Amino acid sequence: MVKVAEAIGRALAARGVEVFFGLLGSGNFAVTNALRAAGARFYSSRHEGGAVSMADGYARACGKVGVCSVHQGPGFTNTLTGLTEAAKSRTPLLVLAADTPAGALWSNFKVDQGSLARTVGAIPERVRGPATAAEDAARALRRATVERRPVVLNIPVDVVEESFEGDPLDLPAPPALEPPRPSDRSVDRVVELLASSERPVIVAGRGAALSGARPALEALGERVGALLATSAMGNGVFAAHPYSAGISGGFSSPLAVEKLAGADVVLAFGATLNRWTTRHGRLFPGSARVVQVDLDEEAIGALHPVDVGVVGDAAATAWAVVEGLDRRGVRREGFRDEETAREISARRWRDEPYEESDADGFIDPRTLSIALDDLLPEERTVSTDSGHFLGYPSMYLAVPDARGFVFPNAFQSVGLGLACGIGAAVGRPDRLSVAAVGDGGALMALGELETAARYRLPMLVVVYNDAAYGAEVHHFGPMGRPVDLAQFPETDFAALTRAAGAEGLTVRRREDLAPLKAWLGRRDGPLVIDAKVDPRVRAGWLEEAFRAH
Repeated sequence: MVKVAEAIGRALAARGVEVFFGLLGSGNFAVTNALRAAGARFYSSRHEGGAVSMADGYARACGKVGVCSVHQGPGFTNTLTGLTEAAKSRTPLLVLAADTPAGALWSNFKVDQGSLARTVGAIPERVRGPATAAEDAARALRRATVERRPVVLNIPVDVVEESFEGDPLDLPAPPALEPPRPSDRSVDRVVELLASSERPVIVAGRGAALSGARPALEALGERVGALLATSAMGNGVFAAHPYSAGISGGFSSPLAVEKLAGADVVLAFGATLNRWTTRHGRLFPGSARVVQVDLDEEAIGALHPVDVGVVGDAAATAWAVVEGLDRRGVRREGFRDEETAREISARRWRDEPYEESDADGFIDPRTLSIALDDLLPEERTVSTDSGHFLGYPSMYLAVPDARGFVFPNAFQSVGLGLACGIGAAVGRPDRLSVAAVGDGGALMALGELETAARYRLPMLVVVYNDAAYGAEVHHFGPMGRPVDLAQFPETDFAALTRAAGAEGLTVRRREDLAPLKAWLGRRDGPLVIDAKVDPRVRAGWLEEAFRAH
């Protein structure tokens, strides 16, 4: 006889679940212990919102399905903001959510969890009964993997302790799947456009990163002389490539803005071409023809007009277009010349001049970011939060590849970055996990500082601390509106960090970063840098956004 909890735990562990996150409650007590007993390592958060974001960061950093376990009712509803972010970012995620019994007339915890999951973009699944528990768990995990979306497996508490006869591992092997290929007609239309193009640009987004499309996109770029760029979500896809202009959109460098304005064809692979990626529609010329490739047919043309829409996997589509170009003997120089390569190499963001802040007691956030980029090892995972500071780590901290950049900003919620950084630290221990957060987001997620300290995670947390909700201050302040409600007394994050059991460092000048070098040599637990950034420095990317409004 096998209990349902044991069946679920053994089925998931047998299918590759090695790590999971969560917060223990009476409803998920048995399943959590069963999955741990089956061999998966459990990391306990201080809030369910932290648990789901840790699973999200883990999945983005290492490419495996992120898993978290939560109590029913409020335990599940506490995940909703992070779950929405994961759904919008198409993160493969599995939430094991305890649930009230089917047909229960009353419970303090009763809420329609399936409908809530569906509302925020996740896939609701349910354990139907003792005999199907292992099958239901395996199906939920597979759907998360194949559909690249969060799945919520609701597990009724009246079923979880029941037993049944059978082997939870005696399930048929899932069929092998090929990535969805585009139609021949759509590929031919893309080839036709490229055959007459002189200055094509490839923009790789989150979908390209998820499909491992870099080799295919680089081969395509080489055939047609394309300049390479990414959305913010796809940052790192073309890391270190000599013809990569970096991020397309609000975080574009001056050189990228200049070069992308010359495009005659824009090929977006797994990128929605939203207002951030297109700089509110002004980044690419209006005459440029646009191709959008996406697995989701509804996403094509939803946020930007397109000339050719292609439903298909980014990598499979790029290879198909390369084959079509080769058949026709199409090759173009496009942007590919020595002068362009030299310009790109010499004009990264960190090479652009700026007027450094001289405010006493504060460090310029650009100076801070460049100094960190110099000091930190190249093998790093940078996780960001949301807020006014957001552009600095995105623009100045280089990452080794797409897995090295965790950008939980599809929902633009503040407070997710620290937990994502914890998940990244667990998922890629071979890389230094750097969580770049604002003071607002750090205080929202403060309990998870203790989580990082408790597990002695060798991660770096950088708090861009302007003692304010900076986006609101810099938005409404220049209009003459009162902003005092968005400003706060200075918070001593170094002291809070030491109270949580980790190491804290206050930085007001570049020289204050000196102790970071010693910490990098030992990495015996988390280090939090409380960077007192000049609140007067207004982010350029934010100015661009405000100008558009």
